[in-house]
Amino acid sequence: MFIQQLYTKCLAEATYYIESNGEAAIVDPLRETKPYLELAASRNATIKYVFETHFHADFVSGHIDLAEAADAKIIYGPTAVAGYDIVVAEDDEIFPLGNIMIKVLHTPGHTLESSCFLVIDENGKEHSVFTGDTLFIGDVGRPDLAVKTDLSREDLARHLYRSINSKLLTLDDDTVVFPGHGAGSQCGKNLSDEKASTIGNQKRYNYALQEDTEDGFVKAVTDGLNSPPQYFPKNATINKRGYESFESVLKRSLNPLDPLDFLDQMFDTDAIVIDTREEEPFSSGHVPGAYFFGLNGSFAVWVGTLITDLNTQILLVTDPGKEEEAITRLARVGYDNVIGYLNGGYHGWESVSIKSNEVENICPVNFRKQEIQENVIDVRTPEEVETGTWEGALNIPLKELQSRLSELDESTKYYIYCRSGYRSMMACSILLKNDFNNLVNVKDGYLGIMDPSAICSCAITK
Repeated sequence: MFIQQLYTKCLAEATYYIESNGEAAIVDPLRETKPYLELAASRNATIKYVFETHFHADFVSGHIDLAEAADAKIIYGPTAVAGYDIVVAEDDEIFPLGNIMIKVLHTPGHTLESSCFLVIDENGKEHSVFTGDTLFIGDVGRPDLAVKTDLSREDLARHLYRSINSKLLTLDDDTVVFPGHGAGSQCGKNLSDEKASTIGNQKRYNYALQEDTEDGFVKAVTDGLNSPPQYFPKNATINKRGYESFESVLKRSLNPLDPLDFLDQMFDTDAIVIDTREEEPFSSGHVPGAYFFGLNGSFAVWVGTLITDLNTQILLVTDPGKEEEAITRLARVGYDNVIGYLNGGYHGWESVSIKSNEVENICPVNFRKQEIQENVIDVRTPEEVETGTWEGALNIPLKELQSRLSELDESTKYYIYCRSGYRSMMACSILLKNDFNNLVNVKDGYLGIMDPSAICSCAITK
């Protein structure tokens, strides 16, 4: 038996490859199929099953494309209804895979069709369980993401409590737990950096499993839940309904545009411009009106949070060679309408002397020395602000910025900071697009401001 976790950091998502005696199964694949097909081919294995723990809300799964490419079956747990061919498994149904077996454990709670997949090894031992969003390391799945259900989050939390206690905590303590997500995912609120654990360790250390009563569990897992990103229910619907093949999306989107053609597309369509470079080059010069969503951060999550229409047409500015990565990461969260990218990257735009925008920066040392206390905007979350903030700063969390522009004055000079500088540059790009032209980004964010050992690397710079 061979098991490999394929972890995607920007989505904090774990996909799994399980193999025995030349037969393989994939659990919760991402949109692109190539990594799984190549892994199976490299091991001379045939993909027999694509197991889905539930209809995912935080990404578009690659199950349909992968099943077609591998001539494999898509397996969901009980009650699942989809707009394409699937096998709806029964609770406790067993699927043979080489010399091992995979047993379906129906665990409603995160969603009603949520199921875990228990691997029984060659010796008949319960070896590991793939828990999807039912049980995480240090947490459990949030009970407020199910779509088209009359059940409240408290109702679903009760289902989750019963599922975990009757199906998972009855497994041997040494059973390995392979979760669907790690720290950074918004599918839970207390996820660990660990990528795997055991049932025994989760019994001891998972906060939600310390509750002795159903009522206590419900209160523990529903308290303090922030609203999920707006794209979550839309992705869940796509995963239920089906989607255009990723290869078709990629082929259509890889459309190089010379600067003047790019400019024509900006004026002739309703497309938005997304610049995926890092903060420093974006601040030094960018296409007017471009949104900053750097590939070096939680790119897809922030696009999904702030760009509310999945059908939005998109023009890309990337570092040369990063176009396919940007298109892929957008497609993972359902943004399939990239209509082209700036050929040669931003340098092409500069080469034809088309108008550019800049963002003024101030280093955290100078910000601190100047004791700036007016017109400072902190775009971190309220939870972050509770741990400390700059005196006089107005807290407008980034995901609320576009809806709260009326609170700001276009003629005022604003200083913007976040934790480390990534979100503040996104905020600056949103404000610039909305005619706020007197902005200063605080480099390195609150961490830099509060670091007494920070060295001034610049005066006020552009």
